[in-house]
Amino acid sequence: MSIQIIEGGVTAPKGFKAAGIAAGVKKANVKDMAMIFSEVPCHAAGTFTTNVVKAAPVKWDREICETSPFVQAVVANSGVANACTGEEGMEYCKRMADKAGEVLGIPGNAVLVASTGVIGKQLPMDIIEKGIENLKPVLSSSLEAGTLASQAIMTTDTHKKEIAVQCEIGGKTVTLGGMCKGSGMIHPNMCTMLGFIMTDAAISDALLKKALRADIIDTYNMVSVDGDTSTNDTVLLLANGLAGNDEITEENEDYKTFCEALHTINAYLCRQIAGDGEGATALFEVKVVGAQTKEQARILSKAVVCSSLTKAAIYGHDANWGRILCAMGYSGAQFDPEKVDLFFESKAGKLQIIENGVATDYSEEVATKILSEKEVTAIADIKMGTEEATAWGCDLTYDYVKINADYRS
Repeated sequence: MSIQIIEGGVTAPKGFKAAGIAAGVKKANVKDMAMIFSEVPCHAAGTFTTNVVKAAPVKWDREICETSPFVQAVVANSGVANACTGEEGMEYCKRMADKAGEVLGIPGNAVLVASTGVIGKQLPMDIIEKGIENLKPVLSSSLEAGTLASQAIMTTDTHKKEIAVQCEIGGKTVTLGGMCKGSGMIHPNMCTMLGFIMTDAAISDALLKKALRADIIDTYNMVSVDGDTSTNDTVLLLANGLAGNDEITEENEDYKTFCEALHTINAYLCRQIAGDGEGATALFEVKVVGAQTKEQARILSKAVVCSSLTKAAIYGHDANWGRILCAMGYSGAQFDPEKVDLFFESKAGKLQIIENGVATDYSEEVATKILSEKEVTAIADIKMGTEEATAWGCDLTYDYVKINADYRS
């Protein structure tokens, strides 16, 4: 069985339940609290923001992933980030975890917590604790429950982001399901995003952690919306083993299959985040091919996708290729600009814009048509080797400024 995308999200794997409710953390009566629960203990892996300013939930989850014998639940809220909240914020993480442990009948140190929203505010713990109580009775393994949970973690996101895939490992059908949120304050490394991936695969704790950390480099760390690295970035991966495959304990073919399935989940969610950037009208994908090293390709592609001038040109459907070459030039990666070929591609077609560093006799009309699609790709071939990398971002619009000028209100 190859990797197959199926319907659903975090409740698609065996043994996982989820819920999403309007608890009252936000001003409006919208979903703002989510819970994911595994019927059995899980191995857990986590990756977190590289920002020196780390939110309390990031510190809590990192400690739990490193020291707790197992994890069985995740509780998340949107509306308040619990960042820059001092010792009180850390105590509130413990209270969230202990309350969830109490209602679920598991230890508090088997609960991971996550928060997203406004920085600097303390969590309204009376609302949070009541929300946890109200989440427990509506936990469900239905696909709808997973969708409700994905909606409850949204902030400025315009739509829910979830996916599930299946593959065959050791003669057993293994399922992975994921959900995430992210729209603004998104920039490598990691981004303003919460990502939760559940799997029923049986895999050792060490290899679960290795798989996630390795894949982050080419997925979430290649996303940029606005150049701001968040305080709250968290990606959590839980594995409960209920698929019944022989536990993956070596980096063999089963491990490779698991990593491929995980990459499918992460790459999809990354594209969803980038395409839903605050105020965005288009997903902007940048591929650098023909690189000497993987790192060279990563640096170059990220430089282009982060360029404000290039992002503005994508919004204007303007084939301003000089901005792309300029961004590559200041990236810090070495290459010969007189050997670069550049293409624009979308559903409307593919067009070569420059060849060996010089503009081709391309049609501006055709270029504008290609750049007017919802998903646009720039492909730069630097002709130095066989390595490549992809970065994801979005166009830069007037609405981005409007959204972030009054975010707290």
